[in-house]
Formats: sequence, C-alpha cells, structure tokens
Amino acid sequence: MIQRILKWLYPGMGVKRWAILIALSALILILGLMGFVGRENVRYLWQFFMNSPIPIVALVGGLILLGLIGISVGMAFLVRSIIREISPGAEGRASELIYSKRLLSRGRKVAAIGGGTGLSTLLRGLKEWTTNLTAIVTVMDDGGSSGVLRRERQILPPGDIRNCLIALAEDESKIAKLFQHRFSKSGSALDSHSLGNLVLAGLQEMTGSFDRAIEEFSTVLKVRGQVLPATLDSVELVAHMADGSLIRGECNIAENGVKQITQMTLSKPRVKPYPKVLSAIRNADVIVLGPGSLYTSIIPNLLVDEIAQEIERSRAIKLYVANLMTQPGETEGFTLGDHLTALAEYIDLNSFNYIVINKEPIPAEYLASYLEDNSVPVKNDLPEESEFRRKIIGVDLLDFVEIGGEKTLKHHSRNLAQAIARCAKDSFAVRPGKN
Repeated sequence: MIQRILKWLYPGMGVKRWAILIALSALILILGLMGFVGRENVRYLWQFFMNSPIPIVALVGGLILLGLIGISVGMAFLVRSIIREISPGAEGRASELIYSKRLLSRGRKVAAIGGGTGLSTLLRGLKEWTTNLTAIVTVMDDGGSSGVLRRERQILPPGDIRNCLIALAEDESKIAKLFQHRFSKSGSALDSHSLGNLVLAGLQEMTGSFDRAIEEFSTVLKVRGQVLPATLDSVELVAHMADGSLIRGECNIAENGVKQITQMTLSKPRVKPYPKVLSAIRNADVIVLGPGSLYTSIIPNLLVDEIAQEIERSRAIKLYVANLMTQPGETEGFTLGDHLTALAEYIDLNSFNYIVINKEPIPAEYLASYLEDNSVPVKNDLPEESEFRRKIIGVDLLDFVEIGGEKTLKHHSRNLAQAIARCAKDSFAVRPGKN
C-alpha cells in the first residue's frame, strides 16, 4: 500500500504538479471565502481559536492536516471512480499503471534474441525495467501443437511467439492461465492444442499475415514491448552430425540421442529477415542473446540473413546469458567454453561485453532428476588468461519450480534482469521499485 502511494512521488509521473495546483487552488479558494465572509467574521473566528483551550499550534496544524487528508482522499476516489469506468479492475493500481506507461516507456531499448522458455523467462524480468523491449523469436519449431498447425494451416509455428507475448502481457497472472491452456486428449482435432496457438492461427486467417496476427494479439494482451519473428519465411532446421548424417527438423534434432552436432544450417540457402528485426537490433541500447537451447533456439536466429552481422555492427551493450544445465540431445557434456566455441561459428563473440552465468550450486534434490537424463550444470571452464573470462558476471540465477509434480530449474527472471541492468547501468535510466 505504501509502495503504491510512494510511486505517485516518482520523478516524471506528471502527478506532483497537479497536486501542487490543487493545493494552491484550495488556498486561493480559502482566501476568496474569507473575503466573502467578511473581515470581521474572520477576526471573530480567529479570536475563538486563540481563546480555545487547545494549543493554537496543535489546532491549526490539525486543521491543515485534516484539509490535506480531505483533498487527498477526495482526489483519490475521484481518480478511482474515473479509472473504474475507463478500465474496470484497475482502480486500485492507478499509480502502477502510470508508472508503467510513463516511466518504463522512457527506459532504454532492449533487443532480446532467442526462443523457448528461456526467452520468455528473460522478458518477464526485463519488462519491469523498460517497455521498449523487442523479443526476436525463432520460428522453426515443428513439434507439438505448433508443428500440427504448421503442417495443417501453413502458418509459422506460434508456440514460442505465444509464450513471449504472454510473458510481456501487462497482467500476466490472469492471461497466462487462459491462453496457456491445453485441450486434453479426447480423440478430437483440438487434442493437445494450446488456446493461445489457436488464437494466433485464427488471427492470421483474419488479418492475412502472421505479423499482423502478432500485432493484434499484442493489443489484446496489452503487451509491454513487441514480439517479432526472426523471419516470415517457412524454413526448417538442419543439423549436420559428426558421423556425416543430416537431421532435419527441430523436434528430430532435440531427440537425436548421442550424436554430436557439428554444424547448423537452414533448409533454404537464403532466408530473409523480418525487416523490423534488423531495425530493432540497429536501434537497441542493449542486446541480449539467450538463455535458450543453443542449437534450436539461439543459433537458428543467427542463421537468418543479416541478423548476426547486424548484431556485430551494433554499438549496443551486448550480453550472452549462459544456460543453467546442458541439454540432452544437443549439448550433452558441454561446458561454458564448449557453448562459446559453438556459438562463435555463427557470430563474433569478441563484440560482446558480458557473459552472464549462474554462480550458485544446484541443490541435490533438484540435480538428481537432471542427472538421470545426462544433464549437468554448465561449468565455467574458461582459463584465467581467456579474454572471455574477464567478461563473466556471476549471478544467483536459480529459480525453483514444480511442473507436473517434477522439480525443475529455470533462470530467475528478476535476478537475471537486475544483472543485465547492472551490466548496462548507463543504458537504464529507470529504476523500478520493489514489487
């Protein structure tokens, strides 16, 4: 409650000036009433107060305080009643809404590049620092609900886009439960489809394009920032394996077993980037790569024409966020150095300013289930003399959740966002209050 009240006093809220105007107007009104009542009557009231058994300082102070409280309460209820009509359910969060619209809109421009749950986790934290956020999302998934819609409706896979839109929604708590809902298996065409995926498919049919569908859905969700597909071309991932074989399709790559990936390409030789993506990278103050699956979420974006080159040319603060654990079928046994070596095949990492990694040990009760799948913590094995080691920022990034009764690790969205803000402190003008 106190935090909400204090937000009205933050610089740039555009509220204090009107509060002062109200106070001055009230003073002028009092002076006018005094003139209207007459000098003699005012003098009589003054004498009454002076002769009162209550100390004059306490009496006058109490009257002033009572007046200020009355003005404040009146204005608060006036604003609340107006907001109730304009935006039902938001009347108790007026200061938070203004804080979001005015202060966060002045935050620096951030381009976050990746896919999967890693990117949506990052966005969930960053939206508390700035609304000038652009999520650049890989659209090459071919499994699950996204894969079915891709094959049957000829649309780009909506799953990762949906997750990012929900993560950036103004009120995620209500939105997530609705649009993340999956239909249970009942032998119907809706089996295992996410409601949010179906909405995006419907919006594409209505608007005629996938990018317009995203824009319309963003409006519905009141998204803080924007979500952009890396490309509007329909392409598949192709993994070149150490034994010379090729694996086509993201879903198949993730399930390839123990074969080692040596190179990633796309099913088409030239894939055009979505123009707004290049503009967002070009104008960004901060660029964040990861977290996410190395070969199926991060590198796919860099395979799209011009994206890697635009990142390299940018003078923004650039950060790579390392994964917490290795990923079965993709990065089994990979250390931090292995991740960087693989990534360096697709982008010049020398242009990056920081590498953000988790510094905290993982509790045994969470680690056990990962070890069963040959997934281990990503170890920092960089030698002391390494150029990259000097760029490392160690942070407590562990967040513990239970999904389907299974103990799971993910990046702590708020800690990660705060670490990025510290690394790029000159680029963040806004400092949010604690929620």
